[in-house]
Amino acid sequence: MAGQITGREAVLAALLSEQAIEMVLVDREKDTTEIRKLCEQHNIPLEEGSTNDLWRMSANGFVDALALTGRMPHGDLNEVLERGGTIWFFDGVTYSTNLGFAIRCAEVSGADAVILNVEKTHEERRTIRRSSMRADRFIPVVYSTTDEILKAAKTHNIRIVAVEDVGTHEPWDEDLTGDVMLVVGAEKEGISEQVLAAADACVLLPMDGFVPSYNLQVAVSVVAIEALRQRNLKKNT
Repeated sequence: MAGQITGREAVLAALLSEQAIEMVLVDREKDTTEIRKLCEQHNIPLEEGSTNDLWRMSANGFVDALALTGRMPHGDLNEVLERGGTIWFFDGVTYSTNLGFAIRCAEVSGADAVILNVEKTHEERRTIRRSSMRADRFIPVVYSTTDEILKAAKTHNIRIVAVEDVGTHEPWDEDLTGDVMLVVGAEKEGISEQVLAAADACVLLPMDGFVPSYNLQVAVSVVAIEALRQRNLKKNT
């Protein structure tokens, strides 16, 4: 399960005891020389941030360092699906800024991976990365094809839950815990028929206005927060 170790002394103790750590973040304005040396010795990725960055990321307020545990920030399609957890699939979403916002939302709500089935140039991927606040430092972002994604999901017994207007019930009435792939599509085209046909469940967001749909960020945010709520509830019971 994903978590964090917060504070200089706690991170040092974890490094010295060789606890499993995927990444360490340090305040670039503070003296964290010992932590930096240990990360280099143990080949643990290290990222720098501002005091405000670490405050926003930390579960315990202002800290000089924090360590990421239980979430692997890298991996290919089969690796991320084999690990399981909460995985987002943005089906046919092409607008780079929207993708960046959606990846940021997936990461901050504790998802384990994001999968995309669109081709992007190097410059477009840079735009996605900037829009996501470089969330790909902490969560795998995998590019693949629809056929390969659906095949791998079946191989690894990942349940597919689509979010679409043709859904039969609302997200809070569906189990979003366990090994699950949450799917949203582009705002205009929606989720493809191929993916809808492969889905194990389809949920819809309630609407009571005349505009035909929410934008992508809203749909991802609503479902991401509900999935997080359900995971926390299950963890605490």
